[in-house]
Parts: sequence; structure tokens; C-alpha cells
Amino acid sequence: MSKPLILVLGDQLSHDLPSLQALPDGAVIALCEVADEGRYVPHHPQKIAMMLAAMRHFADELRARGLRVHYSALDAPDNTQSLVSEAERLARHYGCDEIRVVRPGEWRLWEAFKAREAGPLPWRLLEDSRFYTTPEAFAAWMRGRKQPRLEHFYRTQRRASGLLMEADTPLGGKWNYDADNRHPLADAPPLPAPLRHAPDAITRDVLELVAEHFGEHFGRLEDFDWPVTRAQARAELADFLETRLAHFGRYQDAISDEAPRLFHSRLAAALNLGLLSPRETCEAAEREYLEGRAPLNSVEGFIRQILGWREYVRGLYWTRMPDYKRGNHLEASRGLPSCYWSGDTELRCLRRAIEMTRDHAYAHHIQRLMVTGNFALLCGVAPQALCDWYLAVYADACEWVELPNTLGMVLHADGGLMGSKPYCASGKYIDRMSDHCRHCRYDPKRVTGTHACPLNALYWHFLMRHRDRLASNPRMRLIYAGLERMGEAKREAIRQQAEAFLEGLACETAPRWAGGDQAHQHALGYRYRESSP
Repeated sequence: MSKPLILVLGDQLSHDLPSLQALPDGAVIALCEVADEGRYVPHHPQKIAMMLAAMRHFADELRARGLRVHYSALDAPDNTQSLVSEAERLARHYGCDEIRVVRPGEWRLWEAFKAREAGPLPWRLLEDSRFYTTPEAFAAWMRGRKQPRLEHFYRTQRRASGLLMEADTPLGGKWNYDADNRHPLADAPPLPAPLRHAPDAITRDVLELVAEHFGEHFGRLEDFDWPVTRAQARAELADFLETRLAHFGRYQDAISDEAPRLFHSRLAAALNLGLLSPRETCEAAEREYLEGRAPLNSVEGFIRQILGWREYVRGLYWTRMPDYKRGNHLEASRGLPSCYWSGDTELRCLRRAIEMTRDHAYAHHIQRLMVTGNFALLCGVAPQALCDWYLAVYADACEWVELPNTLGMVLHADGGLMGSKPYCASGKYIDRMSDHCRHCRYDPKRVTGTHACPLNALYWHFLMRHRDRLASNPRMRLIYAGLERMGEAKREAIRQQAEAFLEGLACETAPRWAGGDQAHQHALGYRYRESSP
């Protein structure tokens, strides 16, 4: 009889995981805390703590079911601190004849596991059934499509799932209600109080462990309140449905100087860990509309993020890797501005986004796309540098979802595979959608001069730099027509303003975070991966 070691990864904390079904009597389930996974980028301490606390709670749930579980704690003296070597050490210890593992969330692990398939202790890789689609199904949908747009995929997903559908027709008569979902912060109603999750004894132990081993990483552990059990994740879902969903759609593009979440859900981390399933989450949101508690534009917008966007970026990741990661269509080469680690910038919108990220391991998707992302795009930051930062600092960042969003959506580095045009914007956009500008020393209405918002000159400078690539794009012709109408003297003044700002921008080719110099960071095992040409 087979005696497998079932390796459960930190983002696979679901009792319906394929590898946990129909277990042989001798199976040993292994969950492993290893330093390598906390340091290949300098992950935010809250992100590490969330995953380790969730893993420890899940291990206890498995034991309560009567299953045999080995848990390798980070500080255990015999821990090899690498997933592959630790799993193989445990398999040999328990006399297992194979290692079973479900598809991981990163290509580097997938390749590492596949390299062991034919070894003396074979690894058996299983497909992850917790998503609406598989990489194989997405590849079939992609076949023959030159431009695999989200909207086309999303409609296929709606028909297949039946969500918000009446026969073959979308409820309300439209597939997409984005036009109703772009209201600024100024007319938003009072914000609901956030749900808090008080750390229990297990989580408190993890917080102490993370502070000891990863305390030098960018980010604070104070006020940690991420859901780390399925019960907490379900409470977070219920709270979102009751207090935020009704206004989510209308204000999902708004940005606040003080409130990180607004009407957003903060459910992505629980979904990515496996504490919630996409199906139960989408079906719960659909019920809110069907039972009259939330408007269609909010429910459709929320479901589109999970059923459409989340599945779409995962499909692109697995069908385009590893070449996708080397994309750099705009030939960006600048190092990451040092303010991404320090928050030291006079641009109020950028500083607040970085401070919120530092304090909460969270910023909502418009802050990521139109503040930290837009600034990096306009400054020509190398894709690998920004991708590493996003992967490190956000609690919900798994590479399968982070990389396409950052490289493709934010930086347009995939040449338009994901988006038909770059998501570039001037300071006027930030002024319209947020309350940042009233607190900023810069004026979003000025393009040049001492008090002009740097985003304005950077925006036009970006368009000038990439005229050959972008001017023929049908969605950008009006923008370039506006650039052409400017006088040569004005364009030259903008160019000089932007280049003076860029020349004074402190950038780094290696990451920096509080608590250690470069030599210390290298001793911890972190290696910056150079950006691809």
C-alpha cells in the first residue's frame, strides 16, 4: 500500500485540497515553515505572520480530524529551511514512498518540484481544483486568440458558472457596469468600522517568532488583524457583504488620505490562502443582489474581480511563464525609487500609499495601479524591481496574481497582452479621485514650476518618450493630439521639468528596509534579481 507524504503549502489551506482526498491509511501530512520562503524577497512581516498563523491553525484542524500531521516549525533545530529538502527529509524519516503536492502558486516552485518527479523519491504533482478554471482549460480558451481580453474571458466564465445570468442573458441586460463604478471620494457616505480579529495564543506566538526572524523587513507588525482561520475569513466575508458591498462598486476607484480600505473587501488574502473558496464568495455576493440587499453594479463589479480578473491573470501566468516574467516592452531600466522602502517623498499620494502598505501590508487596487504603479510607470522603473516590491509588501501577493497585474497591467511591459493601453495618468486624476492633493505641497493644476505636481510633467514626458510605440494606439490618439497642440516651448519646459525631477530621484538597484545594511541583508539570504533587458 502506498505511503505518501502530503506536502501542503501555505497557500493551500483548504480541506477540499485534491491531495487531502481519499488518503491512504499510512499518509503523513506535512506543513513546513522554512526561511527560504520568507526571504527570497523581503516579505512584509504581517504577510509572513498571516501565513504561518494560518498554517498552524490549519494543522490543528487536520489533527482534530484524526489525520497524521508533521509540522516543521521555523525554529526547529532539524529544519532544513528549504521546502524541497525539508519535504524529502520528512519523507525519509517516515518511510514514505512518494511526495504528493498540489500545483504551487509560483513557477519557481513548480519547476523545482517537477525536477524531482523522476527521482529516487518521486514527487507527484496534482492539479489545483479550487479555481473556476485550470491552466489547461485557459490554454484551450486562448488558442487562436491574438488579443485574449478579459471581457471576452469573463463572459465565458459567466455563462459557464451561471452567476448573475438568466439562461444565456446577463441579469440587467449588461455584462459590465464599470461605467457606474467611478465615483470620487467626495460624495461617499460614512465608512463602516473595520472588523477586527484579535490574535489568539497561536497567532501571538507567531508574531513573536516573525519579529525575531524577520523584524528587519519593511513593514510593521503592530495592529496585526488578518484573518488566519476559516471562521475568521467567513466572518470577514459576512462583514463585507453586510457593511461594504452595497457601496463597493460606486466607490471602488476612490482613494482616501486616511482610510486604507474604504468599501473594499480585504478578502483576497483569505482567498489566496485557501480559507475561502472563490465559489462560495461569488455565490454569497450574488445572493445579496438576488435578495435585494446590494445593487447590481456593486455585485457584478465584485464578482468580476474574482470570477473574471483573478482567474484571467492566473491563466495568463501559467500559460505564458517563464517568458512572461522577462517582458519589458517599454525598455524600462530605472532602479526602484528608495521612497518605496522609506516613504520619504513629498508626493502626498505616493507617501500615504507607501505608509499604508508599511502599516497594513495592504493598499487597495487603485492605489496600486494609479499611485505606486503609475509613478513607477512614468519614471521608467524596471519591471523586475517593481514586481519584487509588490510581491514582497502585500499580504495577498502570490506571484501568479501579482506578476501579471504588475508587469502587464501596471507597467504595460507585456506589450499590450493584458491591457490595450498603459494605465498612465497625471496629477489631475489623483485630484479627482482622492483627497490627497489638499494635503500636498504640490499643485495638481500646474504642469511646470516649483509647486507643480511632478506627475503632470512625468505624464507628458512619458508620452514623449514612447511616442513611437504608443501614438498609433487608437485609444491614445486623442491624448497625442493634445500633445501635438502644445507649443514647442511648452513641450521643452515639460521635458526639462520631468528630467530634473528624475535626475534628483534617489533610486536603488537592491532593496532596502529598516534594520540592516546590505551586507546584513545578504547574510539573511536575500538576493536581488536583476531586471531583464
